[in-house]
Amino acid sequence: MARKEKRFHYLYKIVNIKNDKYYIGMHSTDNLDDGYMGGGKRITNSVRKHGKDSHTKEILEYFNDRESLRQREIELVNEDLLNDPMCMNLQPGGGGGLVNKNHMEKFTKAGAIAFSNKVKTDPNFRKELLEHISKILKKTHSEGKVRYDTFKDKHHTDDSKKLISEKNKIAQLGTKNSQFGTFWINKDTEIKKIKSHEFILYEGNGWKRGRK
Repeated sequence: MARKEKRFHYLYKIVNIKNDKYYIGMHSTDNLDDGYMGGGKRITNSVRKHGKDSHTKEILEYFNDRESLRQREIELVNEDLLNDPMCMNLQPGGGGGLVNKNHMEKFTKAGAIAFSNKVKTDPNFRKELLEHISKILKKTHSEGKVRYDTFKDKHHTDDSKKLISEKNKIAQLGTKNSQFGTFWINKDTEIKKIKSHEFILYEGNGWKRGRK
């Protein structure tokens, strides 16, 4: 008998706030509040050592099926990511499968379209997803793990500024970029930047992707 497909499929990123090390993985579930915190060896050890409260989990993207999710993980969790010393992933994404760029783009685009259609046509699916996203946003704002600036009234030398600039270029590559998983939306004369998974909160209310 074929294995029953789960209702929700998403790509997530977990960050250890004590050392900034991160893990990117995929998860399929019928319960968005199942508390899943990754299955890799390093992330499991990190949660065990530092505690679950020392880790933040962010959902990067939702997909309509497991295969689309798997192809997206293959695209993101690649050799470049694994070579990052801050990355806790040990294996390439998708269970080690290899596909070409066109294949990945095809599955990613198809999965996004199918997911969007499911949100629009399945009221129960949309309601549960919206409730979960709302809960995540409220939790994020209430906890607000903010880092305060302790460099006030101090100055960098020119050499220090150059070194910081070079490090920032490396630190902001790919999924480590602070803008990863975000895009602009607009409505009439108003524009704002949101996380990709938040778009369903605006879609259908006059908001469109892009910036005028």
